[in-house]
Amino acid sequence: MSTANPATANAPPAALPPPPLPTADARWALFLDVDGTLLDFVDDPLAVSAGAPLRELLHALHRALDGAMALVSGRGVADLDRIFGASHWAAAGLHGLQLRRADGSVREIATDPAQQAQLCRAAQALAARFEGVTWEDKHNGVALHCRRAPAQFAPLQAAAIALLPQLPGYELQPGNLVLEFKPAGMDKGKALLELLDSEPFRGRLPIYLGDDLTDEHAFASINEGHGISVRVGNREPTHARFTLSGPAATQAWLDRVLDALMQGTPAHAPIPGGHTARQP
Repeated sequence: MSTANPATANAPPAALPPPPLPTADARWALFLDVDGTLLDFVDDPLAVSAGAPLRELLHALHRALDGAMALVSGRGVADLDRIFGASHWAAAGLHGLQLRRADGSVREIATDPAQQAQLCRAAQALAARFEGVTWEDKHNGVALHCRRAPAQFAPLQAAAIALLPQLPGYELQPGNLVLEFKPAGMDKGKALLELLDSEPFRGRLPIYLGDDLTDEHAFASINEGHGISVRVGNREPTHARFTLSGPAATQAWLDRVLDALMQGTPAHAPIPGGHTARQP
């Protein structure tokens, strides 16, 4: 598979079906975004936690897929481990700047400490100009959060774009009421392809679930590899080919995926929403 540019790829029709279920012998590789996909957004991203039922479900899926399951997030890998208690899972953190393979080996694209310090100073000063905006040091970049002040997003984005020329080597990644300055050249689509080139993901059918603009690179990569791209929520436009309404629907669908992997399911199975899924 190769990475496509989501800005230029042809978007699928807006009316999307829910995703299919696997057959019992399916060789799926499951890639999951976290915030807005597995978990609802909260005002303070550091206050996010996963309840026991979701943790147990994901651990069971990890076992059923022989380890071919990974979290792909804007959060750091250590934060993902805090939320899910899963330090042995494959994971791509900080939009792929951090990557832990299923065998435990780690790859990280580090930033120069002096550059990171400069970025933090600039981001802190920028956040101070907008009431309700907070900033987060991600060590390989900085996030500006305006979930407590949604009306600030547009002016904050304009100010961040104006600041970008003063931060060589960084790019701006918009998200759901968040803006991130991160080192240029890496995204979730590239991280996904890197994981797919390693065991136990190699040769499996890739399935990616995500809700945000940051997930569009991954959707494009999944589509080129004839996988299953699933938008969570109703954000438009998108390159995803299937949809789920929100984190609760995601968890319900993952429950059915686990049942299908453990017990088997017909090739044409009804799924939430009253649709019938055809196996790809």
